[in-house]
Amino acid sequence: MGTAELLRLFDGLRVADVRDGLDWAGLHAKGTVSPEIKPLFQGARMTGIARTMRFRPTEKAVPPLTPEEYTEWAGRWYRDIYPDRITPVIERGDIVVIQSAGLPVGEIGSNNSLAWHAAGATGILTSGGVRDTDECVMQGVPIFCAYRAQSMVQGRVEFDALDVSVDIGGVLIRPGDIVVGDGDGVVAVPVEHAETVATYARQELENDKRGRRALYERLGRPLDETV
Repeated sequence: MGTAELLRLFDGLRVADVRDGLDWAGLHAKGTVSPEIKPLFQGARMTGIARTMRFRPTEKAVPPLTPEEYTEWAGRWYRDIYPDRITPVIERGDIVVIQSAGLPVGEIGSNNSLAWHAAGATGILTSGGVRDTDECVMQGVPIFCAYRAQSMVQGRVEFDALDVSVDIGGVLIRPGDIVVGDGDGVVAVPVEHAETVATYARQELENDKRGRRALYERLGRPLDETV
């Protein structure tokens, strides 16, 4: 099944619906990312295909440098040790999924998140931190993260691997798995179970809509897109 078909299966489904679909598929202990990983801003929603990347803490020491030397050294770090390997391989509908180095560092910021979005990513999921958060919120790219941070990556974090299985909030996410995020957090669906999970997630969504629509009508509320 291609990317477009997979995305159509999950179009409009909420995290809660997908969680229910996983239960219907017998995957009761699978998929729910730790609630410590939250949307960066209220209203962030994303659905897409996992494009994975892993970072690691560095063991390279920062040498004594003048400010001018540090500028050149930091540029080499971004070019040689922390290169942007993911932007050239992003496809429309991907979600960038990052296993963090686990340090208080902003591996995601306003620049790389916007670049990934421009390349076609529908959102970003990281087990680590985000900086430039005011700009990230203003830009509106859906980001789900564990914490906010200040530090840059140079002297702290190295690129490790691209398109590998990653651990995000206690969930194994593989390249090609389905990722859904909203105000309830994040859930991941193994791609081989996508059709079954989406079928029963859709069933739950439609049942919920019918019940809530009846209550809206009873209360005299105008109908909205959620019913």
